[in-house]
Amino acid sequence: MKKFLRFTLLTLLVLIVVLAIAGFGGWMYVKSTFLTFEKDYPENQNLRELTIDGYTFLDRNGNGKLDIYEDDRKSIEERADDLLSQMTLEEKIHLLKGSGMASGAGMVEAGQGIPGAVGTIVPTPRLGIPTVYLSDGPAGLRIEPNRKGEDRTYYCTAFPIGTLLSSTWNADLVQEVGKAMGNEALEYGIDVILGPGVNIQRHPFCGRNFEYYSEDPVLTGNIGAAMVNGIESNGVGTSVKHFAGNNQETNRSFNDAIISERALREIYLRGFEIIVKKAQPWTIMSSYNKINGTYVTQSRHLLTDVLRTEWGFQGLVMSDWFGGQDAVAQVRAGNDLLEPGTNRQWKALTAGQKDGALSMEIIDTSVKRILKLILGSKKMQRYRFSNTPDLKAHAAITRQSASEGMVLLKNDNNTLPMQAGKNVALFGVTSYDFITGGTGSGDVNEAYVVSLEEGLKNAGFNVNDKAKGAFDQHKAANPKAFVRPQGLDAMTHPYNPPQISYSADQINEIVGSSDIGIITIGRNSGEGGDRVEQGDFLLTQQENDMMNKVSQAYHQAGKKVVVVLNIGGVIETASWKGQPDAILCAWQGGQEGGNSVADILGGKANPSGKLPMTFPVRLSDHASNANFPQDGAPFNMMDQFFSGEKAEKDKVRNKDYTRYEEGIYVGYRHFDKANLEVSYPFGFGLSYTQFEAGALETQLKNDSIFVAISVKNSGSVPGKEVVQIYVSKPNSGIDRPVQELKAFGKTRTLAPGESERLTFVIPVADLRYWDEKVKGWNLENGMYSIKAGLSSRDIKATRDVEIGKSM
Repeated sequence: MKKFLRFTLLTLLVLIVVLAIAGFGGWMYVKSTFLTFEKDYPENQNLRELTIDGYTFLDRNGNGKLDIYEDDRKSIEERADDLLSQMTLEEKIHLLKGSGMASGAGMVEAGQGIPGAVGTIVPTPRLGIPTVYLSDGPAGLRIEPNRKGEDRTYYCTAFPIGTLLSSTWNADLVQEVGKAMGNEALEYGIDVILGPGVNIQRHPFCGRNFEYYSEDPVLTGNIGAAMVNGIESNGVGTSVKHFAGNNQETNRSFNDAIISERALREIYLRGFEIIVKKAQPWTIMSSYNKINGTYVTQSRHLLTDVLRTEWGFQGLVMSDWFGGQDAVAQVRAGNDLLEPGTNRQWKALTAGQKDGALSMEIIDTSVKRILKLILGSKKMQRYRFSNTPDLKAHAAITRQSASEGMVLLKNDNNTLPMQAGKNVALFGVTSYDFITGGTGSGDVNEAYVVSLEEGLKNAGFNVNDKAKGAFDQHKAANPKAFVRPQGLDAMTHPYNPPQISYSADQINEIVGSSDIGIITIGRNSGEGGDRVEQGDFLLTQQENDMMNKVSQAYHQAGKKVVVVLNIGGVIETASWKGQPDAILCAWQGGQEGGNSVADILGGKANPSGKLPMTFPVRLSDHASNANFPQDGAPFNMMDQFFSGEKAEKDKVRNKDYTRYEEGIYVGYRHFDKANLEVSYPFGFGLSYTQFEAGALETQLKNDSIFVAISVKNSGSVPGKEVVQIYVSKPNSGIDRPVQELKAFGKTRTLAPGESERLTFVIPVADLRYWDEKVKGWNLENGMYSIKAGLSSRDIKATRDVEIGKSM
């Protein structure tokens, strides 16, 4: 009830602001859109079990006989057709939209629904069709952990962020994470997880890059498919998002992404295509933005022609929350489910059917897709969820996956691993206040967070008390700054407590009483706003001073310094990376993050992560930088509902529209083409051991290129290595990237001296480019170079393959 009251007060505050800004017209808009709903459809809980001819079933419509849709021996297709034939028009239209704003914000009364679930597919009680619950969850399920009148809790595991998971380059491991995540959804009664997020990391400033996997669509698609397959192995659905071109948070609801068809096909749609073909997710979430002048959620070209006709997608498409401007146009385009659902949409759909704008064929097509999801869900199988997932086992999976995705960027003179028992001095606020993940819908209400301080103690290190004392004094002097924002406030004000300033005397005292120093640099971002250069992409002046003074003091004492990057996206490293002795990009590893970092620092785990994006020398080196918002404007709720369309003359570049002038040259494709120096290349990552690559084998057979290479651990400790397969087209007659990732694989843990032979299959069709002249895919004949590398700029072996005209 308290949460419901808070929501009501927030709503009233919004209404006051609306009245002040927009007057009576604004009030009427909010009232008609959000505050008045059609009649309630409570779920029918009084269903009888019957047995006919030895088959026991639930008599969902109470007619005393076995209907086809009640018979789970029948195919989903047959059952959906039967159920569709029994629905009234009102029930059909009702199913096309969620249950409304309160439910869509996770606000429910005690004992009703699942607190924190952000949306639903509404029930059809006359036919015994239950409510289907949707919940955020790119990094773990996001439901409310506490419920009124109950002593127990409903915590969920905070898994590593998407960027970290893709840094594992290990699809099998990511699938295991997905299985654990899906199990929590299953046992807490959630039917669809709203994730994973698979947009391309076009530019370092995107506030939600932490949710996304990579600057490369092949890595994105394969890691995303693994996550989907893992989650859905539980009988729980996913909603792969945000389809498509949602690569900035600034003005995301109205921004027009102006993208060439070639860049769309080769970069921004490719990851989704791989996921559809390798995982066939239950749902895909359409994005807020426009592409080339049309809202994606109203684009029949994207939602039907490309997604379904070309790729063969079988599931349903749902809108992002309050996405789209025209409910009838959305459903006609192939956006089947409108979330969270509003009265305005209900009225528009009803009127659209009456005036012929929305035909019964279109309504039935979308309703049937929704029914097929419902019929395939555990709800219809009467699964009794336990509310007791194995959180301890999932924490172990989190810890292991996080350590495997951490990337060792520097390790001079074998600074790492450290020996247990050493006295370690921790510098920087984030060492003691670790960041588990970003803010917004990608956040998780976790039960606990293991800081780096705790993780090191757990691993047998002594944490320097003088450094800890400096943090304690700093925190006590700034109590309000260390209170984490909650709910909507966390979206508008990501948690970033002030950094510590150390005096020369403090540093010298700490150096004298410790064996090694660790500086942690933290960054936090999230939904609703993009990042900025000063104090975010670049180190702050305080951080630069800390880096300089601490490194110098330790080196003068003959001791070493390690930097840990507790970040969700790329930061500048070129100007300062020469100062510390080792750098570990730890990303944001979820609730077990501190333990995972300690496992790497102490040598319990050998780092095997590789960067899924490029770290540039300068921000301006990115081709996309000229066409990306730079001001980092925070999320504004009013803009979500009232910004609307502007006259052409009033539109602002990179806010109202963004021109993707770089085309296909995103990330390493650009840096390679422009022959630019980078701080750390795509695919880079060090290990505590060394690896040797053998001869590259290739064979062209049956429209595919079969590739094999052996990898040997030539070092002294066990470890894993990633092999990345790039393809280039020498002497091409068209403008193409220097090379493109086409496949990748990771070895098992290899003992010193042990080898493993990795094999890859690259369909020749994957070598095609999008030919805008013919508006289709085209294969350029001739010689192609197949390259095996340990990063995009560390190619170990190359072989040429000729693709002939007969292929």
